[in-house]
Amino acid sequence: MESTSPEITPARPLRITIAEAAKHLGETVEIAGWLYNLRKSGKICFPLLRDGTGVMQCVAVKSALPEETFEALKGLTQESSLIITGKIRAEQRAQGGFEMDVEGAEIVQRVPESDPYPVSPKDHGTDFLMDHRHLWIRSRRQHAILRVRHEVIKAVRDYFDSHGFTLVDTPIFTPAACEGTTTLFPVKYFDDEIVYLTQSGQLYNEANAMAFGKVYCFGPTFRAEKSKTRRHLTEFWMVEPEMAYATLEDVKRVAEELIVFIVGRVLENRRPELAVLERDVSKLESIKAPFHRMSYDDAVKKLTAKGSEIQWGGDFGGTDETILTEDLDRPVLVDRYPSQVKAFYFEPDPDRPEVALGVDVLAPEGYGEIIGGGQRIYNLDLLLKRIDEHGLPREAFNWYLDLRKYGGVPHGGFGMGIERCVSWMCGLEHIRETIAFPRMLYRTRP
Repeated sequence: MESTSPEITPARPLRITIAEAAKHLGETVEIAGWLYNLRKSGKICFPLLRDGTGVMQCVAVKSALPEETFEALKGLTQESSLIITGKIRAEQRAQGGFEMDVEGAEIVQRVPESDPYPVSPKDHGTDFLMDHRHLWIRSRRQHAILRVRHEVIKAVRDYFDSHGFTLVDTPIFTPAACEGTTTLFPVKYFDDEIVYLTQSGQLYNEANAMAFGKVYCFGPTFRAEKSKTRRHLTEFWMVEPEMAYATLEDVKRVAEELIVFIVGRVLENRRPELAVLERDVSKLESIKAPFHRMSYDDAVKKLTAKGSEIQWGGDFGGTDETILTEDLDRPVLVDRYPSQVKAFYFEPDPDRPEVALGVDVLAPEGYGEIIGGGQRIYNLDLLLKRIDEHGLPREAFNWYLDLRKYGGVPHGGFGMGIERCVSWMCGLEHIRETIAFPRMLYRTRP
C-alpha cells in the first residue's frame, strides 16, 4: 500500500515593523500595514506603506511579480490594508533610509473607489478634519504630534519615578471642588447625590503626600469653562506632584527640573517627528536651567510699560502671558500673585499676606502658563477662614481639614497640563491637535 506524506506548508517570512527594518537588512520579511500613498510609472509602482511605527517605500516591478499581484498593487486605493513581502535594502534617499523590493502581497481589505478614504492628500478645512479625527490621526503630522505626546508622558513618569515620588491615583468623581463648582461638570450619582468630574487631584494628593512624603497623580481632568481659545480643552490630562515638608522654592526647583528633563527627552528621541512638524529645534535647545524669575509686582510693571491695561490685583490673560515672554528664550517663573486671584488653599506670604506663595511657569513663544502651583496652607484656623471667605461648604472638606489636625506640615506642589506642554514642544497653533480625540466647547464627537 502506497503511503502518503502530509503536505508541508512553507513557512511565512518573519513579520517585522518598519521601525525594525535596520535589523533585517538583506532579508526577506513581511510588513503588515496600510497604503499611505502610491506612485506609478509604467511597469513599476511604488506603494508607500505605513504600519504605525513608520512609513516605507516599497518597489514593485511587474516582471518580478505574478501579473495579478502587480495589477492589484497598481490599482490599490489609499488606506487599503495589506501585507507586503519583500527584501529590505538600504536607500539613503528614502524616508527612514530603507526600501523594500516587493516579492509578494496580500490585500487584506481594499477601500472601494466608490467610497474613497475621505482624508485625501488635498487641503481640508479644520471642521472637516475634526469631524474625521478618527481618520485624521493616521496622517504624518498628527502621527508625529501624538508620538511627541507619548514621549512627554514617558518623560514625566521617568522624572518622578527616578526622584523618589510615588504614583498614587486620585478620584475622578469628587464631592467638592478645589476652586468652587462654577467650572465643574456635575454628575448625578446614586440616590440623587450630585458629584463632580474632577478638575484636579490636588486635595487628595495632599493626603497622599502626608502618607508617602512625595507623590504624584496623573490622569484626566475636566474644566467646564465656556472658552474657545486655542489653549483650552474641556477634558485634558494633568500631572500633579505634591511634597510634604516643601516650600515655594522646592516647588520652583522641581518644576524647572521637570521641564528641562522633558525637553531633553523630546530632543533626544523625537527629532524625526519634530522635523515632520517643521519645529525650530533651536528654540527647544535654548531651554536650560536656570529659568527666568519674576515677581507678580515686576510682571505688572513690565506689562504696563508695554501698554497693557493690567492693574495690580488682576489675573493675567493669555495676551499678558505672551507679552511677558516675548523677549525671553526660556520659561519664566512668576511668583507671589495676589491672594484674591488664587485658590483658597494657597499659603499667604508671611511678610505680605496680600500675596500668595504661588508660582506660574510661563513658556516662551507665546505658549503661556504650563505649570501652576505653590505652597499650601497648613494652619487649620487659617484654612477654615479661607474656606469661609470663598463661600465653600465646610462639611465638604472635613477630611481635608483632618490633614491639618493630624500632623500638618508645610507642603506644596503643582499641576502641569500635558496638552499645553505638547503644544509648546511641537510648536502648534492650537491645542486641539495634542490629544487623539479633543473635547472642546462645541465638540464631543468623534
